[in-house]
Amino acid sequence: MDELKENPVALSQATLSELKGVDVPRYDRAGLTPGIVHIGLGNFHRAHQAWYLHRLMQEGLCHDWAIIGAGVRAGDAAQRERLLAQDCLTTLIELDPSGRSAEICGAMIDFLPVEPDNAALIARMAEPDVRIVSLTVTEGGYFIDPATGGFDAQHADIVHDAANPDAPRTAFGAMIAALARRRAAGHGAFTCQSCDNLQGNGAVLRQTIISLAALSDPELAAWIEAEASFPNSMVDCIVPATGPAEIALARGFGIDDAAPVTHENFRQWVIEDDFCAGRPDWDRVGATFSDRVHDFEMMKIRILNGGHQVIAGAGDLLGLETIAQTMAHDGIRGLLRKVVLDEIAPHVDPVPGMTPEAYLDLIERRFGNPEIRDTTRRVAFDGSSRQPGFIAPSIRNGLAAETPVEGLALVSALWARYCAGTREDGSVIEANDPNWELLNGTAKAAQKTPSSWLAMRQFYGDLADHARFADAFVHWLTAIYDDGVEATIAAYLKTA
Repeated sequence: MDELKENPVALSQATLSELKGVDVPRYDRAGLTPGIVHIGLGNFHRAHQAWYLHRLMQEGLCHDWAIIGAGVRAGDAAQRERLLAQDCLTTLIELDPSGRSAEICGAMIDFLPVEPDNAALIARMAEPDVRIVSLTVTEGGYFIDPATGGFDAQHADIVHDAANPDAPRTAFGAMIAALARRRAAGHGAFTCQSCDNLQGNGAVLRQTIISLAALSDPELAAWIEAEASFPNSMVDCIVPATGPAEIALARGFGIDDAAPVTHENFRQWVIEDDFCAGRPDWDRVGATFSDRVHDFEMMKIRILNGGHQVIAGAGDLLGLETIAQTMAHDGIRGLLRKVVLDEIAPHVDPVPGMTPEAYLDLIERRFGNPEIRDTTRRVAFDGSSRQPGFIAPSIRNGLAAETPVEGLALVSALWARYCAGTREDGSVIEANDPNWELLNGTAKAAQKTPSSWLAMRQFYGDLADHARFADAFVHWLTAIYDDGVEATIAAYLKTA
């Protein structure tokens, strides 16, 4: 093993037998045939959905459900090169406080060319052997109007795809073009499966696909709505970004992998059983098929994803680099517990085997895992999607139920302070949101006029009109600038 660490084996199908102490595919990958095209080949998919399929394949099952990878952004081309060079194999490293382990996932067998018009992607999805097209394109990638929750038909990429349905820019336009070809050829539709952190992710995907299709071909839109399926699901696993440290971890196992993935020792996948063209039996390896996906995802999105937003900005402002470090900070850990118990959990129903309070205990342990180097910067990224998606719904519930919203107002104030672009020690926070220029300018203005932050209705809707929330926000943002982040959090923790 020491020799392998010093001279790691370049990962490929041909070198799997040289790896020692690592679980490798026991199935014949040359005999795998595709059933899934997955768009958005980031770390999460490879540690989550691909892993469930790999585990089925290890049991001799689902060898006709292999994954073909795809991407629609120019940057995906580099990922394609990395993965094709190692035969689409991925090293998965589990970071358990009791010890690390590694396995090689082989469920993916190809990665399509990344092209501006998505021609290769459309052609492959149009083939009848593809029965599921799944996506991880981030919660901000579904062309949702944050103020209304409806479809954003005015976005430039949507306008382009509506005018050029045969040469679309977006993943959704490509899916529609492929479905059009399948309809013309007499093939059935495929299941459209979102695996992103969105409440009602299947319903959101349906809205995007049907609305975009209707702009250019209403009859096709009606056919898709009748024939395709859009199962809702809840996905959960903490998967940090890959950098030099993660590549070094793989080398420690004797593996030279250009794109390894680290992950925590926890996974959950709850899926609505609505598949128009069949599916793998993921429940045999730990997934759950349930008609209560909404309740599971509500708990996860409000408490885990919302909890991440509670702590990430505050942590980065204080110079804490990782989520585990925020959980070791008494003030931030206290902030998370008080906000969740007082202001989020009252609006979350229990699910089989788990209450909201017990779920908070679970995520505190997960967030505090020192082996997971999940950065506050990564978790704070794209607040312009995550704050409206994960925090604002709890604010609205609290206003409607007349329960406290003071802590959630503080979380919004911390986001405003974060977007001003400097930490408490004066160091610069580099751009960390697709809308950073707008956020940064507004945050600087809000230092003098706090209410200007809530005036961004594209993110807050009408929340500025609710004095109970708006007044609390102004109070906390003023306190942050006057007294500092730690003192302001401490003051909140002393409130009843």
